[in-house]
Amino acid sequence: MTTQVFIKLFRDVFGENADLPIVYNYTDEPMADTPKFGGCIFKKLVEINRGEIVSLNTSNLQCGGGRFYAGFTDMPERVPNFVSATEHYKQTADQVLQSVRQMNIQRAPAEWLNIWRVDQSETIDDIEGMIFLATPDELSGLCGWAFYDNSDPKAIVTAFGSGCSAMFANVTTENRRGGQSCFIGLFDPSARAFIDKDKLGFAIPKSRLDTMLLTVKESFLSQSNAWAKIKDRL
Repeated sequence: MTTQVFIKLFRDVFGENADLPIVYNYTDEPMADTPKFGGCIFKKLVEINRGEIVSLNTSNLQCGGGRFYAGFTDMPERVPNFVSATEHYKQTADQVLQSVRQMNIQRAPAEWLNIWRVDQSETIDDIEGMIFLATPDELSGLCGWAFYDNSDPKAIVTAFGSGCSAMFANVTTENRRGGQSCFIGLFDPSARAFIDKDKLGFAIPKSRLDTMLLTVKESFLSQSNAWAKIKDRL
């Protein structure tokens, strides 16, 4: 699908005020020259929301967790104890390890992770996933859209993890297996410092996005008076 067609569909159902989603992929060559920086991947949202493309690998991404969840490295040995004893996000280091094992983190298929606002490319055909930074009203629309043709209990998944594990690692794993789950995330306090206080993340792997785009016209997003009222206040 061309980006132009996607944006028209998006604007038709979410209005003109909703933030355009972010997309990402992996390539052997970077799409942009991104300087080295320290800290969370989500620090780069300011540039991405300005329309800049961000390209990351181990040469410029300094966060050990970010490198791991992007698929570039093994998990640093200090992470389980750090998450438990320093951040106090899990009761024990063993619980952290259990959660990480359940994620089944995939190795990056190429050298670079590229992240950009959807309107900065001509097509969405080669993306790995799409990430919405959504208000509660927008989130209700995204969830309803994901539930419309999928009755699986895992149609939408919320799991413990960092912001980058929820929005990138889980989505990449799901896309590689051709899965149909979407993910709600950005509950991680360490990432929330870089997220608007009234927004959460909703991520769709490309494998699921392809099927969801087929239902826009027939679902409540286009057919419901209830949603039309919500759209008016977005």
